[in-house]
Amino acid sequence: MIVRRAFSPPDNERLAHVCGVLDENLRAIEQGLNVAISRRQEHFRVEGGKLQAPRAMALVEALYERSGRPIDEEQLQLMLHDAQRDVIQGHARPVPQDEAVAGGEIVLHTRRANLIGRTPNQVQYLRQILSHDITLGLGPAGTGKTFLAVACAVDALERAGVQRIVLTRPAVEAGERLGFLPGDLSQKVDPYLRPLYDALYDLMGYERVTKAFERGAIEIAPLAFMRGRTLNHAFVILDEAQNATPEQMKMFLTRIGFGTKAVVTGDLTQVDLPRGARSGLADASAILRDVKGIAVTQFGAADVVRHPLVARIVEAYEAAAVRDAAASEPPAVVPASFQEGRRGTRGGRS
Repeated sequence: MIVRRAFSPPDNERLAHVCGVLDENLRAIEQGLNVAISRRQEHFRVEGGKLQAPRAMALVEALYERSGRPIDEEQLQLMLHDAQRDVIQGHARPVPQDEAVAGGEIVLHTRRANLIGRTPNQVQYLRQILSHDITLGLGPAGTGKTFLAVACAVDALERAGVQRIVLTRPAVEAGERLGFLPGDLSQKVDPYLRPLYDALYDLMGYERVTKAFERGAIEIAPLAFMRGRTLNHAFVILDEAQNATPEQMKMFLTRIGFGTKAVVTGDLTQVDLPRGARSGLADASAILRDVKGIAVTQFGAADVVRHPLVARIVEAYEAAAVRDAAASEPPAVVPASFQEGRRGTRGGRS
């Protein structure tokens, strides 16, 4: 299928922003949607499948609408991810934003524009966070587990739905121990909590985050510091929960007080606990799955919204895990009666 479009009157600066340096934006769309794009001045031609070609042209049009300034790579990848999802679901054109919101799509209001779920699992995740007191988000890196949870927390704080945000994670990673790090305990655990700071700065801005810390509206602490506390009217997030022990997980979940929401996130394929130790996240997801008021969302490679290479890495590791599991299965045991029958058959033929 071939789709054509001309943008008039011609605007060379906007066209340059759409195409990117050395047409890198067009090449990314070609690779992501399996189409061929050619351009002659303001005239664009897209050739591909009956769903891919119209969707690719719709993406080019959307980029042109935003081309008053250069298109950054992150923005392009997010829009391309939406286009790929629409093709998989059978939509040739993107759903307009007002229709999406009118259809019940959840929109989070933060400094970084209005955030929405970009995959079915992300939309489900947001709905579960809003409708349940405790939500577990399991899946690989790049699926938005932590970022969307922090965005929900920021949105709730901005709307005065909670009085404070509490972010925590186990101070155990990659088999390392805190003793080798310089400084006091606070300085030792700070590098492990840095990703949570980064998400807050992205969603609220540095100055607002700093002021929120000063007045106690945001607190970040290692998981060990949660013992003995009761958290009321708070939005609590336990990140990297695969590195929590079952005892720590039970301790954290029982900290929940009145008016509090808790979100637990982690990737069960990246457990850094000592060999033989069971992950508290694995325990919790199995034990609490059917408990009323608790929801579990399982993310996969299709939900990765980072660099497209991340999704391919996740898929490769998942395929390798399947192969390893198949190779470790014991060989099928052939019944002795069948073997005797086989020997008798060969003897008869001779």
